[in-house]
Amino acid sequence: MELRMMLLSVHTMNTFQKSWESDLCSFLMIAHKDFSDFNKFNFSSCKGSDGVPTVLNWGIGNISCHEAVEKSSYVCGENSQCINSSTGVGYSCRCLQGFRGNPYLHDGCQDINECESPEKNKCPKDAICVNSPGSYYCTCPPGYRRGKYFGPSSPHACLPDGVKRKLVAFIALGIGLAIGFLIVALGCIWTHRHLKKVEDDRAKKRFFKRNGGLLLQQKVSSSQGNVLEARLFITQELEKATDNFNESRILGKGGLGTVYKGMLSDGTIVAVKKSNNIDQEVVSQFVNEVVILSQISHRHIVKLLGCFLETEVPLLVYEYVSNGSLWHHLHDDPSGRMITWDNRLCIATGVAGALAYLHSYASTAIFHRDIKSSNILLDENYRAVVTDFGISRSVPIDKTHLTTLVGGTFGYLDPEYFQSGQLNDKSDVYAFGVVLAELVTGQKAVSSDKSDEGLVIKFRSAIEENRLFEILDRIVADEGLDEEILAVAKLAKRCLKLNARKRPSMKETAAELDQLRRIREGSIGKESFQSGYCSVSERAHSCNVDLTTEDGPEEDAPLDVCCRI
Repeated sequence: MELRMMLLSVHTMNTFQKSWESDLCSFLMIAHKDFSDFNKFNFSSCKGSDGVPTVLNWGIGNISCHEAVEKSSYVCGENSQCINSSTGVGYSCRCLQGFRGNPYLHDGCQDINECESPEKNKCPKDAICVNSPGSYYCTCPPGYRRGKYFGPSSPHACLPDGVKRKLVAFIALGIGLAIGFLIVALGCIWTHRHLKKVEDDRAKKRFFKRNGGLLLQQKVSSSQGNVLEARLFITQELEKATDNFNESRILGKGGLGTVYKGMLSDGTIVAVKKSNNIDQEVVSQFVNEVVILSQISHRHIVKLLGCFLETEVPLLVYEYVSNGSLWHHLHDDPSGRMITWDNRLCIATGVAGALAYLHSYASTAIFHRDIKSSNILLDENYRAVVTDFGISRSVPIDKTHLTTLVGGTFGYLDPEYFQSGQLNDKSDVYAFGVVLAELVTGQKAVSSDKSDEGLVIKFRSAIEENRLFEILDRIVADEGLDEEILAVAKLAKRCLKLNARKRPSMKETAAELDQLRRIREGSIGKESFQSGYCSVSERAHSCNVDLTTEDGPEEDAPLDVCCRI
């Protein structure tokens, strides 16, 4: 910034010299030290005014620019330059060419946009002015080149460039085609995704219908509000939960499907049952299981958390029962044979209670049809949970159901049901009797040895021949009281009667087992034991137990069985 003019006005000037008393006016001037042209002034008139050349020379500090730039007190801002004072003392600041403003502020010097108006630049009329920091430059439009004369007054500074114009045209055409192709591609992608979504929706509806979703909806709507609310999962959630159904997550395999261990996003551990195939019979059993489990809630019956039917194979999600199956503990795990007698009583009582609930207390009687040790799961506290309701049937209470296809597992299958096809609650009673025999003896219902006659026949023969204690599991023989063991054996024998009408109901069976368990726990006295159970005293070494054959009279026949004290 430069000081180009300064006005100094003096209104009064006092002096002690008397020679000034007669003067009408006084003159004061500040002039360059070499100024001598005083004749140009008319001192006789006070009305005139004139100017003289004046030099204002000032500087910052008493150091040069070379020294100032090294100090923190240097005051010249951005885009400015330092100028040494002409007197040799101090320095001043000036904006660089192409900038204007206050050079003593940090950002005081701002760029001059010479391209704002034609007057500020010297570009030809047909050229393009391009501003740059502190300067500008001139260029020709795309498709033009500089002419021989490229000056401000040149009429043809920019001439058409045929090659560049063609290049520009090709580039423009290419950009247009690219944009058009991009629009078409995006349109194809959107159309493909839309069609895929439509196809996926159709497939989901088709799978939902094929997997029995419509049938399930009908049964749910006709259940008059007795259906528990089950969650509808999405396939991605179940794939993530089971690590894409990794084989390392398999808990077990059955005829209907494979069960995987999974963890939902909220941390809940679940069991996911995936159908092995898409056979219509298997699918109908899956749907049947959903319908059955949606109607019941019992602590000894597996809880159905939800399902997914909109995929090729249906998926069911259950609560996770952590300790494996009863069959695994009794027959496949060496340490599992160590299940205590107390736990065996609790397991039997829990399963009996679940079946009694299904037969007598559910809104519609439900026959499981496949009770076996592998369908009884245990948690960490040996709480029994009944699973696998794929072939179960809902039947009005006190009614039978004629089936064209007998369902069940060999070794647990009711002989009368197998011959007649008449399904009733006593078929589950027979299968439960086999489970009781397994709990007492620790032996499999059916052996892989072809010469083995089967657990039911061996169990009956041992009782009839007074050899019951010879086939007992070691843990049962060591921990159970003789009267308790005989009471369970008698109950199992009654459940295994060939004549279904002579078998007890599951309600009666559950009550007897619960009474026996409470006697063992001490919550009720032994005098509450039903008559006919073996009662052992310090003097008695024998007892009367009902061990009649299936075809014999219904009354108890006395038979001595040694009871160890």
